[in-house]
Amino acid sequence: MNESRLRERISILSQSLYERGLTFGSTGNISARVDGGWLMTPTGASLGEIDPERISLLDEQGNWVDGDKPTKEAFLHLSMYQQRPKAGAVVHLHSTHSVAVSCLADINSDDVLPPLTAYYVMRIGTLPLVPYFPPGDRNLARVVAGLASKHHAVLLANHGPVVAGKSVEEAVFAIEELEETAKLFLLLGTSRLKLLSPEQIAELKNRFPTDI
Repeated sequence: MNESRLRERISILSQSLYERGLTFGSTGNISARVDGGWLMTPTGASLGEIDPERISLLDEQGNWVDGDKPTKEAFLHLSMYQQRPKAGAVVHLHSTHSVAVSCLADINSDDVLPPLTAYYVMRIGTLPLVPYFPPGDRNLARVVAGLASKHHAVLLANHGPVVAGKSVEEAVFAIEELEETAKLFLLLGTSRLKLLSPEQIAELKNRFPTDI
């Protein structure tokens, strides 16, 4: 996909996420790999109103070279790309149910959400929790990088999910699946859960390997 078309896709998918309540205000950001660098949604911008022509362009070193100033969370995206060379896009949201789960005291930090559905296993798999860091703390990038070599999706404590995909569409679909699973998890509450078995999970991973 050429850069012009990719800018359009970022704008369209950003607006879709916003209109469906998966992001709000000026929260959330999307990036995509292009020849020689990355495209990123600008800082302070609403995903409901992304102008394709004003999307930030960064070079291979992460330096801002064109467009509006990039998201303040660009370092999160770059940390994921550095560890996952096959990733073509990264999406970060403050989506309500995922953030709610990230605030729970007794979740498993190695794998936050249980395997409720096949599509969650296929699109997310294992979801580690990243400890809380204040906004803008560059130590967050170090911790995300440490997990990103093994996981294409992470959940930032008291903050939200970061998900990589081969394409913008794939990353968006995956983060939507994460949000829906978080919603199911909260709806089920203390009910006894019928989870996918280890054998069912292994079969899914063999049939639909995550190669990002």
